[in-house]
Amino acid sequence: MGTRVAKPGKVCGSIQAPASKSALQRAIACAILARGISHIEASPVCSDARAAIIIAKELGAKVKEEKGILEIKGSPLFHKDAKGKLATTSQKVCYPGLKNNGFQPCLPLVLPCGESGLCMRMFSPIVALLDREVELRGEASLSSRPMNMVEDSLKSLGISCISRGGVQPIRIQGPLHPLKSRIDALGSSQFITGLLMALPLLDGDSELIVDNLVSSGYLDLTIEICAEFGVEIKRNANGAGFWIPGNQVYKATDLIIEGDWSAGAFLAVGAAIAGSEEGLEIHGLHQDSTQPDRAIVDVLTEAGAQVQFKGSDCIVRASALAPFDFDATNCPDLFPPLVAMAAAIQGRSCIRGTKRLLSKESNRSVALCKTFRKLGVDVTLQNDAMYIVGGSIHGATVESYGDHRIAMAASIAALVASGEVSIEGAECVSKSWPGFFDDLSSIVVS
Repeated sequence: MGTRVAKPGKVCGSIQAPASKSALQRAIACAILARGISHIEASPVCSDARAAIIIAKELGAKVKEEKGILEIKGSPLFHKDAKGKLATTSQKVCYPGLKNNGFQPCLPLVLPCGESGLCMRMFSPIVALLDREVELRGEASLSSRPMNMVEDSLKSLGISCISRGGVQPIRIQGPLHPLKSRIDALGSSQFITGLLMALPLLDGDSELIVDNLVSSGYLDLTIEICAEFGVEIKRNANGAGFWIPGNQVYKATDLIIEGDWSAGAFLAVGAAIAGSEEGLEIHGLHQDSTQPDRAIVDVLTEAGAQVQFKGSDCIVRASALAPFDFDATNCPDLFPPLVAMAAAIQGRSCIRGTKRLLSKESNRSVALCKTFRKLGVDVTLQNDAMYIVGGSIHGATVESYGDHRIAMAASIAALVASGEVSIEGAECVSKSWPGFFDDLSSIVVS
């Protein structure tokens, strides 16, 4: 794909939001743990979800993919034997599909996570269920993303875990046991997601209190997806405590993955700053979604855009927009579309929570500043906030910094720019939305 050129234009018509990659990756993990064959309807399958599929196969699950439906037969590694114990690959057992298992239990089972931080953090406690050594590896941007929360958390739970100075690869040796523990989330919900998925399979109940939790809504999404597979996880009223009954069984199910609010936010912002009178109808964005990035609706409404729901569709219409002040600490993936929106609004907007942007695919706060300054927008960082003085965007050549959301944000800003915006390294959008540029072109009229 290389460089893509984004042009000014009006947004109108209707479009299907891509499947939520957060929900899809969680559903794939649950299907691996389940007995029987699950069918998961989701399109497109982005590269992050593709990493979860590869992990599924390496763990011995059978995966077929046809016409937007994933058929996954759960892995025998996570099925209990006659004594109620999880299968163990430390024995001389070779399950079909475990390519690097064979009859050599001394070798670690290697799981490639691609560039997916969620895969690495979520699957770490899941593979800690196994009484054998497992190594999780990443590539490209994931190579330098911090994984100290995985190492520190697993060690605090008595699991052997070794990283390379806080980054991948991570080598883990289980097995995990039922626990009553207090754990520091260290600013991420992704490891906690995997832990909540793993604990129900143990032979006793577990209790968990989580400190320093952010993006708490993603744990509601985790609990929701697990419930689809027949597994119960209870969360207390203050949101920091969890009770997880043991001896549960994941049951295969058929599931349709809802639209992705993280991706849909770009479409919604595009409609708000460059929409026609008819507005843009975005299919698949549920009003009652537990995805934290659904908060884009609150910001759009505060800024003056018209947002309404019709069934599972979200309709956004442009209107005169005012500067806004929003705390994105619990939904940091909204920063890029919100910066694009702020850049198009006359006046000074503020987005809080920049500390959450340090370890994304790029140093996202720096990347956003550099990108939008090239587009003629005044962007500054102060303490934990980003300030954007908008109202005038001009054409330029910008970098993606290998970050899918930076490339998308520049494309949305181009809708109201005075000239074309060339985006270098645009192929990075495949991480979350392979067809982003074609889909955006389908709703833009010059």
